Amino acid sequence: MTRRLIIGAALSLGLIAAVACSGGSVAPTEAPALPTSTAPAVRATQPAIAPDLQRSDDSAGSATDAASGPKSGGIFKALWSDPPTLDPHLVTDGTSYGIVIEVFSGLVRLGPNTLNPFEPDLAESWSISNGGTVYEFRLRPDLKFSNGDPVTAQDFKWSFERAAHPDTASTVAEEFLGDIVGIQDIVDGIATSASGIEVIDERTLRLTIDAPKAYFIAKLTYPTAFVLNRNNVESLGKNWTDDPVSTGPFRLKEYRIGQRIRLARNDNYWGRTAYLDEVVFNLAGGVAMAMYENDEIDATGVGLADLERVQDPTEEINKDLVEVPPNFAVSYVGFNINEPPFDDPKFRQALNHAVDKQLIADQVFSNLVKPAYGIIPPGFPGYSPEIKGLHFDPELAKELLAQSAYADPATRPRIILTVPGTGGSPGLTTEVVADMWRTNLGIEIEIQQVEWATYIQDLHRGRLQAWSGLSWQADYPDPQTFIDVLFRSDSAINYGGYANPKVDEFVVSAQTEQDATRRVAFYNDAEQLIVSDAAWLPLWWGVDSKALVKPWVKDYAFSSLTIAKFKDVWIDK
Repeated sequence: MTRRLIIGAALSLGLIAAVACSGGSVAPTEAPALPTSTAPAVRATQPAIAPDLQRSDDSAGSATDAASGPKSGGIFKALWSDPPTLDPHLVTDGTSYGIVIEVFSGLVRLGPNTLNPFEPDLAESWSISNGGTVYEFRLRPDLKFSNGDPVTAQDFKWSFERAAHPDTASTVAEEFLGDIVGIQDIVDGIATSASGIEVIDERTLRLTIDAPKAYFIAKLTYPTAFVLNRNNVESLGKNWTDDPVSTGPFRLKEYRIGQRIRLARNDNYWGRTAYLDEVVFNLAGGVAMAMYENDEIDATGVGLADLERVQDPTEEINKDLVEVPPNFAVSYVGFNINEPPFDDPKFRQALNHAVDKQLIADQVFSNLVKPAYGIIPPGFPGYSPEIKGLHFDPELAKELLAQSAYADPATRPRIILTVPGTGGSPGLTTEVVADMWRTNLGIEIEIQQVEWATYIQDLHRGRLQAWSGLSWQADYPDPQTFIDVLFRSDSAINYGGYANPKVDEFVVSAQTEQDATRRVAFYNDAEQLIVSDAAWLPLWWGVDSKALVKPWVKDYAFSSLTIAKFKDVWIDK
């Protein structure tokens, strides 16, 4: 959905140690995108929809040792945090996503940045017919789950319908699978099967969608569309993720809450199996830099406090330094526009104009962040430099506050800004923004910290008045993942309840528009309205950053999108 939400801590400019994908990643936010596989892309039949991504972003990581070649064996160690879920159909955050995409898989997947951003996974090919509304997928021969059971087209039909069923309680199934004819009826509880999902034979699955949509294939790369083993899920019930049967390059070997997650090579994987014996995620926490220098973990992001030292060529650790391309994400402060005082657009606009993001970037983050004045990040399909943002203007901010229904602090509702956390500092960005609201507008807010899983649950249920500490990272290379998913009035992921009929008109037009230029124009028109309405306070876009990778770790690559990465990593040690 990330869609994936990424935890936005105090700005670690490197590989995060606990990705919350959408937060995603090690403890997530404002962190670089997770590394991606370096395997060559396989051409598929879907036309590319991301021309802006045709350059390669796989600019970091260790190159393959041509002399010796990849070796099997070894363990890769990383710092992570407890995922809220390991059920692919329930994933909405980066911490969970980063684990799930290594263990489970679907028909298609995001590939490295090539002329075609999608490639076959469990499906070896697909065709599109009936004016772009019928997709027929041909599964690879002899597919197996990690326990040896065969994978068939029926397993996909059951999995899609299971994801949409109310008993599963997925908050995103409607968004990712709702284009398929009949899925909405399952979500609404009036059907148990979808007519738009047909099993032609054991290896052929036909999906019929309600209208031609350029981004449909992209949606199938998200975990909501991953295949599960029916017997595994039904026999173990709610505890099935304790011992999941899966199809990814790794299988879950062990999960001890608060201690560690161990992934082992899946020997029944359809393609070349992983080189690594295991990937071990440390969930107990710790200081990432110290753990890296003590060889407790094999990669870490570099925070501001350590940046000068690691960039010093006289320092031994400098040889491990790699560049990380910016991830396609935007961090923000969210507003529940159904809750006072955020139901008043002038009040929200005042808050936007009261924050000097450039000053924060200059003096707090040494220009290592890029202030965001729109939603779609630079370099991403659909980005427009013509979007007019709400820039810092304290006098205008005061005027707007005075014109709002909440000008009088004596009658203004109490404002609670919720951030993920379990104590300590709520995050430097949050503190500085709160101080600017206090200084420039006289608006006092309370900052409340809640545990990550509870935070995500409250966000989905619309319980938060305002929230911070998150980034929204693209799930696939199409502007739909930002503008439509986040701001369409009936989207399940429109956490702030933002509703603008004109925005809805633009995004609905973009859904079926076949001309790429006109599609982007619809999204840009919608984005301008969203920004002008101050539905959010955008803060930062993804930035170039630094990470440290141990010299014995090979083919650990980075990408601006989150892609499964560990299958191609190997240890030369």
